[in-house]
Amino acid sequence: MWALLAFMSAALLGCYDFFKKVSLKDNSVLAVLFLNTLFSSLLFAPFILLSRNGAIDSGQLYVPVVDVRTHLLLMLKAVIVLSSWLCGYIGIKHLPITIVSPIQSTRPVLVLLGALFLFGETLNVYQWIGVVIAIISVFLLGRSGKREGIDFTNNRWIVFVALAALFGAVSALYDKYLMRFIEPIVVQSWFNIYQCVLMAVIISVMNALNPAQRGRKFCWRWSIPLISLFLGMADFCYFTALAQDGALIAVVSMIRRGSVVVSFAFGALLLREKNLRSKAVDVLLILVGLFFLYLGSK
Repeated sequence: MWALLAFMSAALLGCYDFFKKVSLKDNSVLAVLFLNTLFSSLLFAPFILLSRNGAIDSGQLYVPVVDVRTHLLLMLKAVIVLSSWLCGYIGIKHLPITIVSPIQSTRPVLVLLGALFLFGETLNVYQWIGVVIAIISVFLLGRSGKREGIDFTNNRWIVFVALAALFGAVSALYDKYLMRFIEPIVVQSWFNIYQCVLMAVIISVMNALNPAQRGRKFCWRWSIPLISLFLGMADFCYFTALAQDGALIAVVSMIRRGSVVVSFAFGALLLREKNLRSKAVDVLLILVGLFFLYLGSK
């Protein structure tokens, strides 16, 4: 069941990446990100309120009262995720989605390495094969990027995408720790609210330090709330899967990176991005690497 939930999360994440790309086109990164955190908070805040007044008193949507230590842990989760989002939003604004998504799909490799050193997990032969193939695929992806004038060694936006993947891997490993003693709906509800508060602070500080920031172009698009909707559903499936007995963070994280198939299809069919044949080979290679990771993690 947890694997099925992970696949559902992957499909929803692919849609999330597409709506994020559409929303950021010629738009303010900070404004779109703040609205994303705001809408995400509005999606889950009702569950907190309904749990408080007794309208919801049990089940997966019930949000119990938690102590100060738990809130601090969830605030740290918000900081990690927001760092990943900021880097990812900046990168995807300036790069084709068919370049960004495959780079993000290497996140399971980082998660596996983190599990190796932090949780004492060991890699078997299949997993090492998957790691090597995934690393090679990134170098091949650099070849495709250069055809669009994107040099992986000199392009600063690639750095942001790489940092987003790194913070995302840290977040996944942290999720494994949190799911040991915190209900999934508690994590998703509160860390979204903390993200929204942090984004409000960041925007206020940046506007104070740089008044010209206030004049940055913002264009409302209906794809903006869809970012929050699809991300909320994807994360709900993800946290629920991770909390189930026997769920492996390495496998769940790997399956979620299958979202590259959906986002690549959107980029090819609707955004008409370039060099699709070459990128398709690189994406296929990444999927082969992920398949070996799956075989080794069964």
